Amino acid sequence: MEVKITSENFEELKNGSLPLMVDFWATWCGPCRAIAPIIEELAKEYDGKLVVGKCDVEENDDIAMEYGIRNIPTILFIKNGEVADRFVGATTKAALKEKFDAFLG
Repeated sequence: MEVKITSENFEELKNGSLPLMVDFWATWCGPCRAIAPIIEELAKEYDGKLVVGKCDVEENDDIAMEYGIRNIPTILFIKNGEVADRFVGATTKAALKEKFDAFLG
């Protein structure tokens, strides 16, 4: 299941018991829309193993600025409140699945 990330829930999610993957995106971003179905599929596949969140950079520019998000889509992998990995740009499901698996170890 995907979670909408906002300034109100971000701290709680990033420090939660499950690792967090954050997809930084915007409605006008073509590559973001292209990988959205992939992220959705992976959210279902990894349900219970990690939290998959989507953060609209226009609505939550404070979070985007805090993490130095300059290009979208950018995906952050956060474990124990710290960024463990980052992926920038559109990609394939196989490449993202590889990142997910490596992140979860």
